[in-house]
Amino acid sequence: MLKILVIDDDPIIRVALKRTLEKQGYDVTVASNGKEGIVQSQLLRPALIICDWIMSQMDGLEVCRRIKADSELATTFFILLTAKGASPGEEEDRVKGLDAGADEFISKPIEMNELKARVRAGLRLHQLSQDLQNQKQVLETLNQNLQTQKQILEAELAEAADYVRSLLPSPLMGAVTTEALFIPSAQLGGDCFDYYWLDEDNLAIYLLDVSGHGVGSALLSVSVLNILRSQSLPNTNFYQPNEVLQALNQAFQMSNHGAKYFTIWYGVYHRPKRQLIYSSAGHPPAILLSKKSATSLQAQQLGSLDLPIGFLPDINFEDAVLDVEENSTLYIFSDGVYEINQPDGKILGLDTFIEIIMNHSQVNDCHLQQILLEIMTLNIQQILEDDLSLLKICFA
Repeated sequence: MLKILVIDDDPIIRVALKRTLEKQGYDVTVASNGKEGIVQSQLLRPALIICDWIMSQMDGLEVCRRIKADSELATTFFILLTAKGASPGEEEDRVKGLDAGADEFISKPIEMNELKARVRAGLRLHQLSQDLQNQKQVLETLNQNLQTQKQILEAELAEAADYVRSLLPSPLMGAVTTEALFIPSAQLGGDCFDYYWLDEDNLAIYLLDVSGHGVGSALLSVSVLNILRSQSLPNTNFYQPNEVLQALNQAFQMSNHGAKYFTIWYGVYHRPKRQLIYSSAGHPPAILLSKKSATSLQAQQLGSLDLPIGFLPDINFEDAVLDVEENSTLYIFSDGVYEINQPDGKILGLDTFIEIIMNHSQVNDCHLQQILLEIMTLNIQQILEDDLSLLKICFA
């Protein structure tokens, strides 16, 4: 039952208003002066207050100011009773009442039908204010929950990125040296890479990129890494890249793995013959830089037009073989290194990325951090939209 508080120092008006409003089904409490009214309002938290303007000790304006200053009573609908009538200063008095926080005015003598109608309207407005307050609280709670969930998700993504990073190989030293970058995006994707000696003469090298973002993509890339690292693909010659891709394609059809597919570049370097055999499944081409002279470099793209792993079950991947000259450098990467949004609205692009590699390599012994710095300088955002993986293999 809705609560109404009547504050008036006239006992006849108190009784008349109480009886009239109780007949309308309201729970009515009365107070004989302003101070008592403020105390009762704090105890009852009424939906609506009817208060006389002219009272001894504390007038209705002061009562209204104090009640509206209470945050828990701010939505209480406040009606001021005035006996001033249509006096010359009535407009000025109403302004004072509105400034004090009054929501409505009723003139004395009170016309009861008018009072009932204004009370009904006031209670509707109070209920609307309450509903809005409740919705605001729900939205604030929801926003807090969303912020909490966001923090949890960000922590999980960071943990997943740390786990992927922990699985990546340590740098190689000797006749073949390596350097690598793995920079997860804010959403975490499915980049992963590895290199290891199949035997003392043959080095396997690969980099893969799973479609989509999130923990699911990262877990799939880790699954592929573990299978390749353990060489657990059945009936597969891991010295033959096309056989490896063929076996992966059979094992990881996207229809069986949440509609996810992945691209991969896989190669095997035979050290005695200085020969590289490789195959690619929808992956960006690796770049082989060879010195043609003391001042010039040749860039060769090592890629293919084969589809990614998981698209179709019956794909025959092809191998390519090339000789690797002394002091050549091989760069293998995901598309995150060149699909960079620049301030002019254009994408960095593969050709520009190759120019960046060559420019750095011609000046000095290019380190990947230098390349990363230039890429991030060109990036319109401070964070990456996709994982950035970049692998550098130097053949002495």
